[in-house]
Amino acid sequence: MIKIEELSKFYGKKQVLNTINLEFKKGKIYGIVGENGAGKTTLFRCISGLESYKGNISSDFSKLKNHLGLLLTEPYFFSKITGKEYIQLLANARQTKLTNIEDKNIFDLPLNQYASTYSTGMKKKLALTAILLQANNVFILDEPFNGVDIQSNLIITEIIKRFKKLEKTVIISSHIFSTLADTCDEIYLMKNGEIIKKVDQADFNTLEKEMKEFTIGNRIDKLELK
Repeated sequence: MIKIEELSKFYGKKQVLNTINLEFKKGKIYGIVGENGAGKTTLFRCISGLESYKGNISSDFSKLKNHLGLLLTEPYFFSKITGKEYIQLLANARQTKLTNIEDKNIFDLPLNQYASTYSTGMKKKLALTAILLQANNVFILDEPFNGVDIQSNLIITEIIKRFKKLEKTVIISSHIFSTLADTCDEIYLMKNGEIIKKVDQADFNTLEKEMKEFTIGNRIDKLELK
């Protein structure tokens, strides 16, 4: 379990997270939705220990970051590291012994090629593969479906469902609502650094309609398309 209490984050005088209280349980899949700039990525970075913050984040682990796999929207790679070396590097960081990495290359990536030469989608699939092979207990996936081909999105969706059976804790952000509705137990709506709504699976369709009405409104009519 991960418990977040009164979490706030400032960049200088600008507040980007405002007294957030959340609880993420083992074996559950959670979705975080919101417009760009709502604070989703900053929240993920705080949970992962990459940002300082005010408030408290506690978990069942003495050091949460040692059991957590974070997939960033734009993963970073050293310029002279191959895909295979990157996977091995992250495994070493968790003291995880890997054998036959090529057999675990489920996305058919060119593992002997420099990761910096990969396309956006390939980089995301490489980063995901690496954290999957770390045997983490918690996964935070920031826009895992963006920039990835349809076939890989299907695989990622099934991986997330498998996590539930394995009783992992998974937190996902996505602008593709259908993927969240297909995998999540609960969805939280963020706005201006705050959690403004929690929705259980039975009410996902209602949330999607509300988001469409709020986001679209009469904006398209203003274009006077002909």
